[in-house]
Amino acid sequence: MQEEDFTENTGRPSKTKKKQAMHELQDLGAELVELSTGQLKRINLPENIYEAVRECQKITAHGARRRQIMYLGKLMRSTDEEPIRAGLALIRGESSAETARLHRLERFRTRLLEDESVLAEISALWPSVDLQHLRQLRRNALKEQENNKPPKNFRAIFQVLQELDKEGGVHVAE
Repeated sequence: MQEEDFTENTGRPSKTKKKQAMHELQDLGAELVELSTGQLKRINLPENIYEAVRECQKITAHGARRRQIMYLGKLMRSTDEEPIRAGLALIRGESSAETARLHRLERFRTRLLEDESVLAEISALWPSVDLQHLRQLRRNALKEQENNKPPKNFRAIFQVLQELDKEGGVHVAE
């Protein structure tokens, strides 16, 4: 005697599979709620989901927050979740590589402020660099430090290095 096969092969997901997918989307939404505003802006979220996440971040009552996360999961059912997952992965995992890159650029900036001869190294790494502009930023940054002023040019040097690194694709060596 054959055993009966109780699974129906109708080509559509079972109720259990639907619930699992729904809970996964809610978990994804809850993860989005834990991010800062800056991190949220780096992820390309649809406007309605972004607004729902921002609204949920304002809610402090546990029950209301849970309902808002459920609503967020419902909204996410109608969008492609892969770009959101990729953005979250970038913020979570690969951000350590990005952090290391930023630290290398910070050390490079510090070396530049200590010694102007580092400009030769910069021009070797990034031939398209405007050395005159960078030299001016360095002079202004040193004056700012000397006069205890806000580090406007200090930051500008970092931004220039960051742009050069992104467009050149060359990793800064120590």
